[in-house]
Formats: sequence, structure tokens, C-alpha cells
Amino acid sequence: MKASILLACAIGVAEALSLGSISDLFESTNGPKRLIKLGPDQFELVTEADKLNYRREGKKFIDVTNQVSIDEAMKENMVATAGKQNFFNYFSKQIDALQAPIPQYSYPSKTHYDKLVADLNKKIDLDLVRSNLANFTSFYTRYYKSETGLESANWLFDKVSGIVSGIEAASVKKIHHDGWDQYSIVVSIPGKTEDKVVVGAHQDSINLLFPNILSAPGADDDGSGTVTTLEALRLVVSAIEKGDFTPHNTLEFHYYSAEEGGLLGSIDVFTRYFDKKEVVLGMLQQDMTGFSQGMTDAGVEHHFGLISDYTTPGLNEFLKLIVGAYCSIPVHETECGYACSDHASALEKGYPASFFIESEFKYTSKFIHLVMDTMDRLDFQLIEEHVKLTVGYAIELAGAKKLY
Repeated sequence: MKASILLACAIGVAEALSLGSISDLFESTNGPKRLIKLGPDQFELVTEADKLNYRREGKKFIDVTNQVSIDEAMKENMVATAGKQNFFNYFSKQIDALQAPIPQYSYPSKTHYDKLVADLNKKIDLDLVRSNLANFTSFYTRYYKSETGLESANWLFDKVSGIVSGIEAASVKKIHHDGWDQYSIVVSIPGKTEDKVVVGAHQDSINLLFPNILSAPGADDDGSGTVTTLEALRLVVSAIEKGDFTPHNTLEFHYYSAEEGGLLGSIDVFTRYFDKKEVVLGMLQQDMTGFSQGMTDAGVEHHFGLISDYTTPGLNEFLKLIVGAYCSIPVHETECGYACSDHASALEKGYPASFFIESEFKYTSKFIHLVMDTMDRLDFQLIEEHVKLTVGYAIELAGAKKLY
């Protein structure tokens, strides 16, 4: 089904325009075509301008161009009109490889590190969180194709490197991507097993009106998630350095580039993991953790928004356990559609993933992707709750044994 959709799209374009070769399918007057995935079985060939318009319209997608071997198809010079079956067979195999089944793990049914996590959460430093966010939003834009987007990645790399410098076995890696300079960052703290527990956030920002011209402070999207996980990393590292905690599973903190371009950084990271047959026990995405005004204006209790669609039910239930044990606000389930943040990239490669956001989706910030996404609109007590959640998740799951 999914291969036939792409095939029909590609051949339809070729026949309508009387194009002769596969390479023509991926070129247009507006630049090279991109292959995007808008749903489990829905693909389109679009330009970068089309992608930007889709983002403005609120359509969510994964740009999978770099995950299928379009260049190889072009080298083979397959002809769309005379070689339809070759084209079909080639991309059928490529597309089928984009998805993998998600294993079911036996997540803990109770917490085991109550005192440690509670003590760490008492040490959350909101002044430091504010300072980190002030620095992170001071870059004119963190747009992944911009010079300041690279500069902000360099600032973040130095920040996380400093946090884990006291753990000899820890590593901080720059994950470079093909087509833009802003790199993703992977912080890895080895455990007794190589199975990974991942905390994720995206570092880039965007102004959807004119990405290359206007500023994009991105305080909530996703500066808030970035500083949330930075503070959680600092606290977990402090416990490891003091000998209060030793990870059983390898603990990783990811800071993805180019989420706003269609999850480009995260799909690259998780494709590499898939190709290396890495095991990921769980991935928690923190994207937009600080806007509470929508809840206040609606007269509803402050709460976490747990994305229930296109996430992993078993991991969601485990995270509800974490919230009940360590946080002061409840969980409200909500939906945000396909590929609404980097957790979707983990799911695409067969890794269990969950996504927590600042509230039910209808109460989230309306200032994102604009110059108005600034620090003064954020609630740092809400960010504190997301830090507590992240610390609890990281400690409990990295410390868990016999999940399968």
C-alpha cells in the first residue's frame, strides 16, 4: 500500500510533465524535490517551499529524503515511463525499510529510587534554568540552516560537555548531517548494558513567516525542552559522580537538529541506530514544556499533556507511574497527530517512544514559530515539573533490569 502510493505519486508527476528520467522527478523550478511522509502510508514529493507552506498550515511530516537511496536510483538512470516496474521494486524495498515493529518491554510497575529522585528534585535550580534559557534564546535564530543555528549548537555542545566532564566514561558526540551545518548532539553515559534509555529535545527554532530573515527566539519551542533536559542531566550526573547512582542501562540525552525541517536530525540519528541494531528501551521527548497561560485562561488545572496518538502505550503507562510518584501536577492525555515531534523518528525505526508537552494540545502556546516566542511568556514552575518527570524517568528506567 505505502509503496504504491509513492509510486503513483512519482510516476504521475513524471507522466504529467513528460519527464524522462528518475532524476527529473526530484528537480523542479523551485529546487530539488524532497520525499516526505505525512502519515503511516502517505508519501509526497515536495519542494522546500512546499514543506514550509505545510508547516504554516500545521501539517506534520517526516522528511525521509536522506533515508532512501534516491541518489542510487538517479545513478541507475531508470526511466519512469519505460521502467515503471524497476522503479516500483526499488522504492518498495526502500520504503519498507523505513518502518520496524516496536518491541513490548516489561516496564517497572513500581518505582525503586524514591528517595534518590526526591532528593535530586529538591536540588532543581530554576535560576540556572533561566540563565541557560536566556543564553539559548539570545541567538538571533536557531534555524538549522543559519549561521546562528550552528553557533547555538556550539554553545549547547560546550554546555553539555561541561556537565558530564566529571564522568570519565561519558561521551558527547556531534552528529553531522548531510545538507546543513547545525549538528545534533548525543550525550552518552554508559551502563552495564548497551541498551539505551533516551531523553530527547530539539535545539533548533524557526520563524515560519521568513525563516532566513526574521528572528526566532524559540523560548518555548523548544528552548524550554532543551533547558528542561539540561537541568535533568545535571542532576543525574551529580548523583552518578557522588556514587549515589550507577546506570544499569546506558543513559543518553539527545539534542536534535532540524526538527522544524521535518524531524531531519532525529530521523538520521535513529536510522543510524537501526542500521547498527542498537537497542532503545525507551525515548522520552520534551518539546514545549513552559507555557501555562492557556490552561490559566481556560480555568483548568495545570497538567502535563501526554500525547496518546502515535506513541507507545506501555511506555506511556510507565511515565504515568513516574508522574504519580515524583510530580505535583496530573496527566491529561491529548493528541497532536502524526510526526508532531522527534519521538516519531524513534517510532519509525521500531523504538518505543513517548511525548510529554506543557498541556493538552489545545492549551499550548500560540506564539511558537514567531518572534513572540519569548522567555517572559513561560512558567518556570511548569518547567520544574517537567524536570522532575525527566529525572524520574532517567533514573528509574536507566536503573531498571530485566525489561525483556
